[in-house]
Amino acid sequence: MKPDGRDPGLPSLDRLTAGLATALRLDGSAEGVTVLARERNRDESSFPTEIVTCRVGGRRSPLRLFIKYGTSRFNRAFGHRGDVAFEARVYRDVLQPLRMSTPTFYGLYETGTPGVAWLIIEYVKGGIRTSQCPDPKAMIQAARWIGRFHAANERRPRSRSLAFLRRYDEAYYRGWPQRTERACAPWRTVFPWVAPMCREFRRRIPTLVEAPHTVIHGEYFGANILYQNGTSRPLDWQSTAVAPGEIDLVSLTHSFPTPVQERCVREYTKSRWPGGAPEAFDEIVAAARLYVDFRWLGDPKRIVLPIGRTGNRLLRKRARRFLKDLHDAETTLAVDSIPVRAGTADGRRSDEPIRARRGPRRA
Repeated sequence: MKPDGRDPGLPSLDRLTAGLATALRLDGSAEGVTVLARERNRDESSFPTEIVTCRVGGRRSPLRLFIKYGTSRFNRAFGHRGDVAFEARVYRDVLQPLRMSTPTFYGLYETGTPGVAWLIIEYVKGGIRTSQCPDPKAMIQAARWIGRFHAANERRPRSRSLAFLRRYDEAYYRGWPQRTERACAPWRTVFPWVAPMCREFRRRIPTLVEAPHTVIHGEYFGANILYQNGTSRPLDWQSTAVAPGEIDLVSLTHSFPTPVQERCVREYTKSRWPGGAPEAFDEIVAAARLYVDFRWLGDPKRIVLPIGRTGNRLLRKRARRFLKDLHDAETTLAVDSIPVRAGTADGRRSDEPIRARRGPRRA
C-alpha cells in the first residue's frame, strides 16, 4: 500500500505521521518522520494492524514498525483481555526491563479518545508462527522460553510497577464454568461430560489459587509465538496476568500429540526449575488444563454462532477441540459422567471423532 493510500480502519497519512512523531518523542514535530511505505497486516487480529516503514530523525536506516490501532469496542472476554494501552504498558513495564526476545517497544500514541490508542513495536520479519512451523525445535524453544520467563518473573508480581496486572482469583476462575454451562446448554445431551467436568474444575480451583504465581502471557498458544532463526518471539500480550505459570505451558501444548506435550513439559521444567519441579506440579497442570478449556468454552462469542432471527445457534468448529480435550480429561481424571448419546445438534454423530487442532487462532 502506498504511504497515502487510504484503508478502512487505518489513519490517514498525515495523522499517522503526526502520531508517530508524538509517540517517538520527536517534540511533536512531524518533520522528523517520513513514512515510506504501509502494508496491511494479513494475519488475523482483534484490532486493525499494519506494517509501516519510515525514516525517523537522523537515523540512516529506515524503521519497520508494527502498529496496532485500538478501538473502543472489542471482546474483553469478561476482563481476561486488556486494551491496546494495557498491552503497551506490558511491553514497557513488564517486557522491556527483561531484555528477552520480545519485539522492541517504541511507544504508545494516545489519540485523545478513551480506550483508543496506538501500540508501536518492532516489526519481526521472517518469522513463522510456532503452530505452523514444521521444525519440531520451535515448540521446544517456546517451552524453554516461557520457562525462563516465568522464572525471571516469580518475585516481580509484588512490584508496584506491575500492580496494573490482573490477579487470577477464585471469582475469576468460577466465572468460566458458569458461562460454559449456559453456553453449552442446548447441547447438554450431546456433550454430557460438560456438567461433571464443570464440577470437577470447581473442586480444583483452590489448587490454582494456592499455587505459586508469576507473570504469565495468558494466551501462550503457538499462533501467538513467532519462531525466527531459532528464537521464540512471543506476541499479543493483551492477556498478561499474574497466575500459575502452568497455564501458559498447557496453552502451548494444547491439542498436540502426547509425545510433543511430554517433551515440552521436560524442557519447561528444566528451564524454570533446574533443580527439579515442585511436588505439586502435576496437580497444578491438571487444574490448569481444565481452566484453559473452560476459558475458551466460557466465552460465548467464540463458541456459539447465532443463525438468523430464529434464535437457533450453531456450535463453532473452534469449540470442538476444547470439548474434545475436556472429554479426554474426563477419562484421565476418572470423572464420572454418563454415556455419550448418538446424534448431535450440529449434524455430526456423537461417536464421530472431533478433530483437534493446535490451539485457537490468534486473538
